[in-house]
Amino acid sequence: MAPKSQVRWIRSGLVGMVTKIVPKPRASRHNYKDSLRATGVIYEMFILERSNLTAGYATVFPFILVCMLNFLKPKFPQAVLALADGAYYVGYSIGTSGLAVGELVFNTAMTGYQEILTDPSYKQQIVTFTYPHIGNYGTNEEDIESSQIQVSGLVIRELTQHPSNWRSQQSLHQYLKLNHKVAISHVDTRAITHRLRQSGAQNAAILGLTPDQPMTPELIQTTILVAQQASSMEGQDLAQLVTTSEIYSWNQGFWQLDSGYTMATDAEFHVVVVDLGVKFNILRCLVTSGCRVSVVPAKSTFAEIAALNPHGVFLSNGPGDPDPCLYAIDLAKQCFQHKIPLMGICLGHQIMALACGGKTFKMKFGHHGSNHPVQDLHTKQVYISSQNHGFAVDMESLSETQVIKTFVSLFDGTLQGFERLDGVPALCFQGHPEASPGPQELQGLFHKFIQYMRENKYA
Repeated sequence: MAPKSQVRWIRSGLVGMVTKIVPKPRASRHNYKDSLRATGVIYEMFILERSNLTAGYATVFPFILVCMLNFLKPKFPQAVLALADGAYYVGYSIGTSGLAVGELVFNTAMTGYQEILTDPSYKQQIVTFTYPHIGNYGTNEEDIESSQIQVSGLVIRELTQHPSNWRSQQSLHQYLKLNHKVAISHVDTRAITHRLRQSGAQNAAILGLTPDQPMTPELIQTTILVAQQASSMEGQDLAQLVTTSEIYSWNQGFWQLDSGYTMATDAEFHVVVVDLGVKFNILRCLVTSGCRVSVVPAKSTFAEIAALNPHGVFLSNGPGDPDPCLYAIDLAKQCFQHKIPLMGICLGHQIMALACGGKTFKMKFGHHGSNHPVQDLHTKQVYISSQNHGFAVDMESLSETQVIKTFVSLFDGTLQGFERLDGVPALCFQGHPEASPGPQELQGLFHKFIQYMRENKYA
């Protein structure tokens, strides 16, 4: 057994060597100190417990452990996340090098990071995940909600560099690089989330450096200035940035374990989906519910949609402020007038409220996550929902003689859904009943839309 004095000497030397090879991120210094302490303790336990370990092996062991630590440490360039209020966080660049600017929000989902990254509702936003370990199961070609990554940037605590899942095709790091997206890891996401909850969502910028580029105070101050000069989300019509440029048909249904995504067979109804930033799983829900789906650009007129002879019209989710989307508000009004079955989700819900004479407002930090409780006001039943919105409908602005409120958020009491009372077959929901990611408890809302179309078709 090695003498205790030698153990202490080797332990001290080991900690000193680890200090030299492992970088010390500004926002992670406490975890860094804990890691050094744990390294020394583990080594001492190893020496003292192994009675047959000779002093010669004990001398070599620190160098082996140092090589292991050097292999396991993140091999990424530095990056900085700068907020408009002047706060900044230095970490690692785990995506492409460059600059990303957008509104910084936090998402509380524990899984589904690929679906969130590709959700068009996150256009011009930087997403911070509150869950600490992201990238555990890698990425693939199937778990997407649009044809590309939509977020401006990504902020996480820890990146899993070696994902483990039978469906994984590449790591999150590789996925971000391939899609030329800026992202940062090893920052204190708890502190960031607390700041956003206290002061509200605000603009931010991520600067990812190249491997040979050092982080300097000048670069940090420049990044803060970029965040401060970014445009507010209010007043921006972002739906036009994510909508389709031409009409297309969709025939893909739900994913099955043994065969992947199913394909549509016979359809009872034809639904025209107005693409304000539609998620693919909304289209899959409609197909699985027995609909033939045509997707049209956001600015399609009522006449153009009517020419397609739909049984119902669907206003999709999407990014930005609903107020500037006058073309969609006018379309909803004409659907009401002609009593065409209409359903809206997320931005579509807000558009329908504005078409009913209601008002919307910018929320302090929005709802972003897959664990949000909402209550059905009729049955009093509570559902866990997926949410992603920074604007909400002013509940008091809607006429109680024209609409009936159907759902409210149990987090803050904001309106989550309503239906028309005056014989107009229309319903909407603020959250995401299609989930992806998140619970699927509210997919019955699609069935109610089907019921509206069936009653209208055979009336």
